[in-house]
Amino acid sequence: MSVIQVKRVYEPPAETDGLRILVDRLWPRGLSREKAAVDYWFKALAPSDTLRRWYDHDPEKWPLFRTRYLDELRDPLPDELCQLQHWLTEGRPVTLLFGSRERTCNNAVALKGFFDEGLLF
Repeated sequence: MSVIQVKRVYEPPAETDGLRILVDRLWPRGLSREKAAVDYWFKALAPSDTLRRWYDHDPEKWPLFRTRYLDELRDPLPDELCQLQHWLTEGRPVTLLFGSRERTCNNAVALKGFFDEGLLF
């Protein structure tokens, strides 16, 4: 299985990024599609608006956010998640992109953690 990288979408693309997948529901402000160099925009892998607003990047809510986000991803399992799993199984490099200024407690980091911990498949 391939290693997943996580990167802020505003950072310049690198050759080592592999497939660049944006996992936010909203397009990042002030960023053109060309500059973002996003291969896929998987909105279905983003937390719901309700969960995102509730969380509001509050570090104290991080553990509960992860639990609720995982529940959302599992019910029902999005096709995009299965496609991502397929690419990873093939050994394709993948970079999950996020727009938040919060670099350590965001949905892309949580999603990578779910894969690393074997919680999704």
